[in-house]
Amino acid sequence: MRVVVPAESKAGEKRVALLPDIISKLTKAGLSVSIESGAGIHAGASDESYVEQGAAIFSASDQRKELSGADVILSVQPLSPDQASNLKNGAITISFLSNVSAKESIEALAKSGATAFSLEALPRISRAQSMDALTSQALCAGYKAALVAAELSPRFFPLLMTAAGTVTPANVLVLGAGVAGLQAIATSRRLGAVVSAYDVRPSSADEVKSMGATFIDLELEALEGSGGYAREMSEERAAKQRELLTPYITKSHVLITTAAVPGRAAPMLVTKQMYQAMAPGSVIVDLAAESGGNVEGSKPGEVITVGNSVLLWGGRDVPSQLPFHSSYLLSRNMVNLLLLMVKDGAIALDFSDEIIDASALTHGGNLRKGS
Repeated sequence: MRVVVPAESKAGEKRVALLPDIISKLTKAGLSVSIESGAGIHAGASDESYVEQGAAIFSASDQRKELSGADVILSVQPLSPDQASNLKNGAITISFLSNVSAKESIEALAKSGATAFSLEALPRISRAQSMDALTSQALCAGYKAALVAAELSPRFFPLLMTAAGTVTPANVLVLGAGVAGLQAIATSRRLGAVVSAYDVRPSSADEVKSMGATFIDLELEALEGSGGYAREMSEERAAKQRELLTPYITKSHVLITTAAVPGRAAPMLVTKQMYQAMAPGSVIVDLAAESGGNVEGSKPGEVITVGNSVLLWGGRDVPSQLPFHSSYLLSRNMVNLLLLMVKDGAIALDFSDEIIDASALTHGGNLRKGS
């Protein structure tokens, strides 16, 4: 059974679906691996390193032929409709695959007879943790968010005692205490900042405090949702939350927003009115800019000046900005999911398995639930 990894074609995507050091797990399971030349270059993986681990290398000009004969295709971004239409009936694809932003690709995959698995559709259960790419990539994004904030800020993050005087630490506020938020908190704390955080789920308070940060309790209704995500809030509650958060935002030197829900637009947490009173030189990092943004006015991939000389950074392809470790983690997520489907060197799909059932968006020429 042949596993094929094409090079990513989306602008800004530097990750690769498979790194050399994980290939042995596939070959031991009876699978062969072919990867497009240069696919791993941004993640520090040369063609030679893949060959040393038993993979075959093919050129970009042979990609169409390789995909047409592949049993399994691993990619970070969804295959394009053209790539999908070239697959053989029964092929397996694993990638990020949103039923909101990749509808054309999903339809083409269904038409080709492929079974397409979405990393975004994996159930949030303990047995799927080793396959949970949303979590692993959020970890990378949260870490990067704190570094971006520290780089853009004209202030030191830590407290410094010098002969010239005492440098007071930066005040960092993180909105959203999921995986990305907690990593942003932890990294900001390591850099020496004074950190506070807010989440609509009061259950996250203990995690925030364990990182050495202060949890902000607005004494509003909890919004605990399924799968560890927050549920959607009413406009009335959102308005009240914005009102109560404004004083905390005003006194912060850095604001990092991380609230995102797969398959839905990001909630608007911060309006222009809320950041107008931030001190000049303050920094806002919006990790959710690509999915609509948590901060009014943020633009994916851009740093703009807003309000009172405040820098607003909109995240775009954030895990790709740490391509080595984001690919390292993603490779393991993908391989663990793939090996769940392999028995005696062949694909054996068991749709009674909750993981397989929930994450397959197409099968047998049809769109499945949720797609």
